[in-house]
Amino acid sequence: MHTTLQEKPVLQVYQLSVNYDKTPVLWDVSMEIPEGKLVGIIGPNGAGKSTFIKTVLGLIRPLSGKVSFFGNELKKVRKRVAYVPQRESVDWDFPVTVRNLVLMGRYGRLGIFRWPRKADWAAADHYLESVGMIAYADRQISQLSGGQQQRVFIARALLQEADIYFLDEPLAGIDKASEQVIIDIIKKLRDQGKTVFVVHHDLNTAEYFFDWVILLNMRLVAYGPMSEVFTPEQLNKTYGKNYSLFDEAVKLSQKKTRGMDTH
Repeated sequence: MHTTLQEKPVLQVYQLSVNYDKTPVLWDVSMEIPEGKLVGIIGPNGAGKSTFIKTVLGLIRPLSGKVSFFGNELKKVRKRVAYVPQRESVDWDFPVTVRNLVLMGRYGRLGIFRWPRKADWAAADHYLESVGMIAYADRQISQLSGGQQQRVFIARALLQEADIYFLDEPLAGIDKASEQVIIDIIKKLRDQGKTVFVVHHDLNTAEYFFDWVILLNMRLVAYGPMSEVFTPEQLNKTYGKNYSLFDEAVKLSQKKTRGMDTH
């Protein structure tokens, strides 16, 4: 599904295909995403959601295809793009304090030989405050709970002061308090005109959380405004024979409850 864009696209993907050891993971994915949207990336396990993010960010080399941000190659606008990986992929035993981890968000701007200035440390503390983690600034990251670790990674991304944010399952396996903090921050970024991509599993909350959605299952099933794309037909195509997930999605999309809380 291709939706006519009123705004200039921030992300353009053209015929993107990715293989792992000759096994197709993503096949012929093309889309254009406009600025200032909160975009859910939704699909079953193994659908290629994380692979999609890593490929557009240049972390995985595609078999074929082109990706551009603001009409440019990624290397020309890399400072405008921030990434929060899955928590499970991070070595939390690495000996670094919370404040120093957040400060890594500035390294792209500082360059190799420049030390952080007072303003950089102050900015790191500001974003730690914004995620409710300033009291933990001098702790080792290994001493934090899962939700606290995720908040710190969000603070590091915020310190990049980017225009596009990619978050890979930021709400997976965290406490309710951390979940609400992160949801509030994501929505605030969108309200500031930023574009935020979120890999998300909870079909209960998707309809009330996102403006746009990308439905993936190796191929692109559909993308566009939530109201147009998050339908029983498109979810059936996305989840296929996984009927327990599909049935849940159908019930939810038929509910159409207004003003429901994000939890």
